[in-house]
Amino acid sequence: MRYDLQIIASWVEPGSKVLDLGCGSGELLQYLEETKNITGTGIEGSEELATRAIDKGLQVLQGDINEEVLDYQDDYFDYVVLSQTLQQVFEPHVLIRELLRIGRFVIVSFPNFSHWSIRLQLLFNGYAPKNSQLPYEWYDTPNIRVITIEDFRKFARRSPGCRIIKEAAINTESHGRKGKIITFLPNLRATYGIFLISRK
Repeated sequence: MRYDLQIIASWVEPGSKVLDLGCGSGELLQYLEETKNITGTGIEGSEELATRAIDKGLQVLQGDINEEVLDYQDDYFDYVVLSQTLQQVFEPHVLIRELLRIGRFVIVSFPNFSHWSIRLQLLFNGYAPKNSQLPYEWYDTPNIRVITIEDFRKFARRSPGCRIIKEAAINTESHGRKGKIITFLPNLRATYGIFLISRK
């Protein structure tokens, strides 16, 4: 399992009701069901990935996460997970407001566009940066938001009714399977940011 998903899984309490948005083939949900006895639901835009998750016995809907979350009642879930998807959302502030409505806790992770390697590529090469976390050309990337760890902290502080409970800055390697927590200069040195937020 990806290292960022390992961190996210460690923050979820056993027996919780969890919604995983952009759940892919259901790796996190399957792990949480097997190890923490959670009740899980996933929403995935890709029909192929949703089918793979359903084949594992997981409860997964195929659809647009922005639309599907509107169907849930307030506080329906204990945790809502939005892993490495926020940078692809057209109106992230609207989606996060909805997630804080339907979940007691929301876990958000995203690539940190402020990592030193990205800064240097842009400074010295003058091209849109690419690396193992951001492997796309500028014209075919699904990432429409450029988010940094500091950006998200600022966003949370300024968003009415939102508070940061916990955060982790991480670097990953071995195709994201291994990694480490970054505590010194995280906005410069971390490749991903992970935040646990809730309503105030």
